Amino acid sequence: MRHLDQLPPTAALIIAVFVVVGSSLALLGSLGLVRLRSFYQRLHAPTLAYSYGAFLIILASMAMFSLLENRPVLHEIIIGVFLLITTPITLLMLGRAALRRDRDAKLGHDEQVPPRVAPEDRATEPARDLSHLGEDVPEGGVLAPPGQAEPEPGTGERSP
Repeated sequence: MRHLDQLPPTAALIIAVFVVVGSSLALLGSLGLVRLRSFYQRLHAPTLAYSYGAFLIILASMAMFSLLENRPVLHEIIIGVFLLITTPITLLMLGRAALRRDRDAKLGHDEQVPPRVAPEDRATEPARDLSHLGEDVPEGGVLAPPGQAEPEPGTGERSP
């Protein structure tokens, strides 16, 4: 690694610290994945540690190659943005799927779903005409008990 000899000692030290801290965070996230008990805890620990660890490693890479090539090396920003955006989105989708699975299991929604019927196999029924809906409402209204009439507007009382 002859190109590392060209780095100033203070820059090499800062880059080394970024790499060590970033890789330690990634390792910590991996240990959290193994050690934590519930699925939700297992999602949380590696995601945060991985995001910060990847950010520090990418920052160290950008600093090292920018110093070696005497120009800003910014193409690693694309990699970093991709990692930092996709990791939380993946966490969110996995968490929502697990939460829905747990709620469905708790509520007893684990029945078999019927197969999807192709449109050509469906029975051809004419569409129902709902334009007359509400014309045959009883005198007392829909919610009134039988034998009682709807209250007159403005009186607030029911007539017998």
